[in-house]
Amino acid sequence: MQIAGRAVLITGASSGIGAATARAMAQKGGRVLLLARTQVALNAVAADIIARGGEAHTYCVDLADTNAVDQATQTIMREIGTPDILINNAGAGRWLFVDETSMAEAVQMMAVPYFAAFAVTHAFLPEMLRRNSGRIVNVTSPACYFAWPGATAYSVARWAMRGFTEALRADLYRTNIRVTLVVPGKVASPYFDHNPGAEERIPSISRLYPTLTPAQVAAAIVRAVEHNRREAVLPFTLRLTVLLHRLLPYPVEWLLVRTGWTRRQQSASP
Repeated sequence: MQIAGRAVLITGASSGIGAATARAMAQKGGRVLLLARTQVALNAVAADIIARGGEAHTYCVDLADTNAVDQATQTIMREIGTPDILINNAGAGRWLFVDETSMAEAVQMMAVPYFAAFAVTHAFLPEMLRRNSGRIVNVTSPACYFAWPGATAYSVARWAMRGFTEALRADLYRTNIRVTLVVPGKVASPYFDHNPGAEERIPSISRLYPTLTPAQVAAAIVRAVEHNRREAVLPFTLRLTVLLHRLLPYPVEWLLVRTGWTRRQQSASP
């Protein structure tokens, strides 16, 4: 799909992958619509895009609040219309064992990313179907392929994003609306600052994989849209691991558990 002139909606667009993707899409000529909770941060991203000659519109919304999402999407449809490209990027959630996770927090972790992605897609899909065109991109974590200890509710929410992607493809079979799953490895972004304790629970085998920048992930999203790709997994070593897991699931799962966070480490933490 050509990006120039297209309306591109990006959730979680105030920082990290979302902000980088907004800049990359604007550089390609996309008219970007930025959604996130923090208006000041959204304004900064939009101002940077506009200063570079791009077009950007901001919508401050708590994506965990379905009523707020409904109001924001209605405003977008009145002001801009239905986006041509919809990027469900917003994500949150701490890495915790089941017994460390309250029911309220488990529900919150499903709210963003999964329910937020569902709500935003649900709002715009009828018009996409009417015009029979569009691209939906769901951004998630390697946890959508395989789980590791100490991040249960987080992992389940990411599996939900992958399941949502597969189900959407089935729903949209015989239409011209395409669905892409983007799965980056560890990214140097504010996520770990906002979720203290998460980084230390990454299985130590992950040290074999390079840490990505938000700009690298944004470039992969742009390529996936332009070349109509079903899936983008990066870096290359993670893509190889996903392929290996499909062929030999047990050894990969064993390595993740063997090198993952343990309750002994939990007890030793200050």
